[in-house]
Amino acid sequence: MDKNLMEVLMPLAIFSGLGGSVYFFTKALTEYILKKKMIEKGYVNEDTQAIFKRHADENKYSALKWGLIILFGGLALIIMEFIPTSPESPLPYGLLAFSVSLGFLIYYFMVKKEQS
Repeated sequence: MDKNLMEVLMPLAIFSGLGGSVYFFTKALTEYILKKKMIEKGYVNEDTQAIFKRHADENKYSALKWGLIILFGGLALIIMEFIPTSPESPLPYGLLAFSVSLGFLIYYFMVKKEQS
């Protein structure tokens, strides 16, 4: 990899990873605190329970989705290590896009099969 490109991408990757982690941690913590306060003040009735349940059902397979996408993306990176290509070749980008798409399609058909 080009040295100049690596000097730009490494801090960007580190800060975006750190920022994403802080965002998701803060989001989970604030949702927990909000739910806790609503329960303590007695605002929880059937309507709010339905909202909480619907929100939980929407994210039921979220870990499966991201696990499959990252798994297939990682497999594409491993395969690219063994395929000799020139630096200008679009093959690595196509292989990565194909693998991630394949992981997402597998997730889609698994969820569709589960829901029917």
